[in-house]
Amino acid sequence: MDIKKSLLIYVVEDNQVYNRMVCEYLKKQNYINVKSFLSGNECIKTVMNGENPDIVIQDYFLDDLNGIDVLKAIKAKSKNTEFIFLTSNENIEVAIECITYGVHDYILKDKGDIFKRLIEKLNKVSKIIILRRKNKTIWVAIIITVLILSVIIISGILLFIFGVISRG
Repeated sequence: MDIKKSLLIYVVEDNQVYNRMVCEYLKKQNYINVKSFLSGNECIKTVMNGENPDIVIQDYFLDDLNGIDVLKAIKAKSKNTEFIFLTSNENIEVAIECITYGVHDYILKDKGDIFKRLIEKLNKVSKIIILRRKNKTIWVAIIITVLILSVIIISGILLFIFGVISRG
């Protein structure tokens, strides 16, 4: 399965032009399941209605909320969602706060080739998501195997007990 096609990516950016640039660039890089939001509240509402994004790429300063507010609300409902902040805020305290709350990376908009760095970060986050999905599959297989073995063992014990009783 091509991870780029299976990832659900949200872009939360209140600057319409910048939002569109990021979304279009991601689509050109074959990330086909990209949704655009112009406000944090709009994004949160979508998650509260049952959609769970794999990755949220967002600005720190939004018209209605800050990035940490959006992160907290989404993580409360979708704990495995990964965040990449794409922002012009160079405040080191804000960057540390973001990392403390679980932001995977903090990319400054005005520093170098942000799209190249964004793709590098998406590739790293994608690997984490792939591993998480594989781990979930392995755990399901282990649980099913344990359940089947339990049924076989219990069946064997019951057959032994009823065999002894019927002979006895």
